[in-house]
Amino acid sequence: MKQTIVTRHKVKNIDTWLKGHQDRVRIFAPALSSFRTFQDTDNPNSVVMVLEDVDLELFTKILNDPSTQKFKDKHTVLEPIVLSMQVNPK
Repeated sequence: MKQTIVTRHKVKNIDTWLKGHQDRVRIFAPALSSFRTFQDTDNPNSVVMVLEDVDLELFTKILNDPSTQKFKDKHTVLEPIVLSMQVNPK
């Protein structure tokens, strides 16, 4: 089931991370239709991405693939990367 997912993590350098946008588009394209990027107002090195139409299993596989680590390092991504999904109130 495809769904909207929110990711949150910190980076060492926001300018370096922002320059990696096209890499993120290419890497995650198989697992989602699009994403929007946000920056925390109180911490410029804390970022949020809202991912649309996500195949969560595939996205998680890509995110944890050892070959993705070189891009995390290049883009100064800091662990943990927190994934959140929508819940419906009862």
